[in-house]
Amino acid sequence: MICARELEALSPSALTGHLDGMPLPELLAQARALAQSAHGVRVSYSRKVFIPLTRLCRDSCAYCTFATVPSRLERAYLTPDEVLAIARAGQAAGCREALFTLGDKPELRYEAARTELQRLGYASTVDYVAAMCALVLRETSLYPHVNAGVMAREDIARLRTVSLSQGLMLESVSERLCERGGPHYGSPDKAPAARLATIAAAGEQAVPFTSGILIGIGETRQERIESLLALRDLHRRHGHIQEVIVQNFRAKPGTRMAGCVEPDLDDLLWTVASARLILGGEANIQVPPNLSDQNYPLLLSAGINDWGGISPVTPDHVNPEKSWPAIAALETATRAAGYELVERLALYPSYCLDAPRWLVQDLATRVRRDTDAEGYPRTGAWAAGGDAP
Repeated sequence: MICARELEALSPSALTGHLDGMPLPELLAQARALAQSAHGVRVSYSRKVFIPLTRLCRDSCAYCTFATVPSRLERAYLTPDEVLAIARAGQAAGCREALFTLGDKPELRYEAARTELQRLGYASTVDYVAAMCALVLRETSLYPHVNAGVMAREDIARLRTVSLSQGLMLESVSERLCERGGPHYGSPDKAPAARLATIAAAGEQAVPFTSGILIGIGETRQERIESLLALRDLHRRHGHIQEVIVQNFRAKPGTRMAGCVEPDLDDLLWTVASARLILGGEANIQVPPNLSDQNYPLLLSAGINDWGGISPVTPDHVNPEKSWPAIAALETATRAAGYELVERLALYPSYCLDAPRWLVQDLATRVRRDTDAEGYPRTGAWAAGGDAP
């Protein structure tokens, strides 16, 4: 068994070779032990609603079915009433997170987006996102988490005032994937430098952030390792990457990659375990359970400690063909594997406990009110210093 210090001394190619050369059961055992040393047997999730504010996007990724064209939509953006209806349905179902997902800068590509933004009274998609986050905060008990794509510093700062956290998948540091014939060709916002710059800018402004890698789209294992190392280095610099997602590509009919081979379970387990060893025990590592079908409980053997956002109300609009497991079923499967399922906010517990550092004042106050002494959501009315017995 090689120690963490020795792993850090290896080049990306040597590190890949070392991890690739380990028997998979040994790799999984090391990753699982490392995760449990920091997180014990708790595995978290966030109860959420999914708000697809716009499905228009200026990018053309070869595997995506979320993005579409104006002719296939009744409107370019959800209206405020539609946003609020989704959020209120989530609140009624006990959700705490409102996940805003949207395409990158659709107004730069589509006249329909520009026209509708003008009708709504906003100059840009980010302006509208910020307004809808503020609406959800004002009218419901939900906390927004925003995936708004590559952004400028001022946009990140604006969203920080109305959201609990933000996110942008790095996906890969491989420039090859952006070349003609690659999955990111024709997608300027998938340039690794642009995505890394957004993640860094978020860290410089103390924005709790979600990122991760997408595997099986043509990258090599070494490129996966290089991507994880880039995220590790950014987190060490700023401390803001609260979770890293390892997402496996699933082929979708109607896309340019419909006929491509998906990564198998062993490949996913190898990548997850490698991520744990690279990122360390304290890192929060998530794998979406719905993308592994009935095999998702096996992901616990690779050292994950989070299932991500699970919705009892809305589908996974990015992967609509893959339903989330019911929360009761998720709890049963997690318990059967020897773990305890716990609910969290869109902000991880350690960040909740340090809310004044990571949140604007009004959000920090609200989070302190809604969480217990460990940073998890309160499940009852009792609070220290209150009148309730």
